[in-house]
Amino acid sequence: MKPVVEDLMQEFKIYQLNYDFMGYTPSENDIYTYHHAIIPARKDGAMTRENGLILCGRSSHTYLHIIENYEPEFFKLITFEMLDMKLKGYLAPSNLKMIDEILREFEDRYKDTKTHKGKPLIKTLYRDRRKF
Repeated sequence: MKPVVEDLMQEFKIYQLNYDFMGYTPSENDIYTYHHAIIPARKDGAMTRENGLILCGRSSHTYLHIIENYEPEFFKLITFEMLDMKLKGYLAPSNLKMIDEILREFEDRYKDTKTHKGKPLIKTLYRDRRKF
């Protein structure tokens, strides 16, 4: 694990809480990953403490990028909530509740949407998050 990821994990007590900046607990064979929150990697965003958040690789991180493609405004709202927690210095239940509300709205809008391979866009794994 890269030092910046480990530092964020410690600072935000991810190991102790056992959930990430979106309220997801890693599933079996999952790992915590670094998410470029301000300047994306595709725009040469640095992997720094200031630019990053911790998400679960198989669930929240993947899901957030799906949301980014389908509903950029929802993506921005979720990112705002995560960055607000970063400024607070802890994973706040009030922000996590707001993220859950945004995710529920997305899930309601896209509940019947299929991928180009005919599979549901919203996997069961994406709905499995903590309630705050």
